[in-house]
This record gives sequence, structure tokens and C-alpha cells, in this order.
Amino acid sequence: VKFKILIKSVKPLLFVLIFTAVINLFFTTGESAPLVDWKFITIYKEGIRSAVMMLLRLLSLVLGSSVLISLTTSPLELTDAIESVLSPLKLIRVPVHEFAMMMTIALRFIPTLIEETDKIMNAQKARGSDFSIGNIFERAKALVPILVPLFISSFRRADELAVAMECRCYNCDGERTSYRRYRFTKNDLYALIALVVLCAVLLVIKVVQ
Repeated sequence: VKFKILIKSVKPLLFVLIFTAVINLFFTTGESAPLVDWKFITIYKEGIRSAVMMLLRLLSLVLGSSVLISLTTSPLELTDAIESVLSPLKLIRVPVHEFAMMMTIALRFIPTLIEETDKIMNAQKARGSDFSIGNIFERAKALVPILVPLFISSFRRADELAVAMECRCYNCDGERTSYRRYRFTKNDLYALIALVVLCAVLLVIKVVQ
């Protein structure tokens, strides 16, 4: 995966990342003397540390999700993995297959909903709507003409999908077989060992701090 593609996945959430870092920077107090104390602005060493750590956590979450879900692993493979990992919960009657199926459908329809949103926004712009002017409340109010048809379209697609599944006699009950059978290989073992070591290191750092 190219680094440029990873940066693009962070762009839509850049405002949220910066806002979270700023909130932690200015609203985290500490026991030591403040590094900056000017009028209503007070910055502590603990605030800088909290802002950096929170920014790194959110970046790790966004990048990890992008790499796993949209850049390297197909939704079907991810669903099979979820169902396989959660399969022991079947012993206590947890509907694992239904949960995995919901994950598959949700992941499958994310690009469709994004495309539908883009079409609705272009249609509204063609009618003279402008979503970039006004304060935050006016911009939020301008999104209502987008959200209403988007919800209607989503419910219609969900109803059509349910009818199509019923017409094909889809049933979640009973044992099901998989088209692809995944085997535990050496690479999986290496990845598992690396994950355990990483978790152990993070735990030690947390305890030491």
C-alpha cells in the first residue's frame, strides 16, 4: 500500500484529529508549572503529552481500519474471519452468522451510500444549493435535503435486498459450508507472535508510566 493512499484515507478526518488534539492540549491540567500561561491560554506538559498520544491513537485507528477494511482485505474475507473467530460463541446461542452477515452487508453498501450521497449533492448543487456558506448551524441545516433522500434510498435498498434474499430462500439456520477454506499457516503464526509481542510492549509501557 502506497504512503500517498494512506494519507488520502486520513484527509476526511483531518479536522476531527486536529480538533481532538487541540481540546486535549488546552483542557488538560497538570501538577507541574505551566509551560505557557498567557491570558486565557494555559498549556501544561501533560497537555502536550495527552494531545500527542490522543493524536497517535486516532491516527493508528484510522490507518489500521483503512489498511484492513478497504485496502488489503475484501469484505468477504473479513466476514469469514469474523465468523471464524466468533464461532465459539455459538455454544451459548449467539447468532454469529447473522452478525457476520450484517457486517458483510454494511461493508458492501458503504461505497454505494457514498456514491448515492455524491449524486444527491450534485443534484442539489445543480438546483442552486451551496453547502459551503454560512455558519456551522446553517451548514448543518443545509444538509437536511441530502439526509432525507439518502435515508429513503437506504431503506428502499434494504427492503429490496431483503426481498431478494427471501426469494432465493436464504436461511440462517443450520450448518453452512464455506466456498473458501482458510488454513493456519506459518505467516499467520508470525503475525500472531508479532501481535502478542506488540500488546505486551504496550502493556509494559502503560504500567511503567
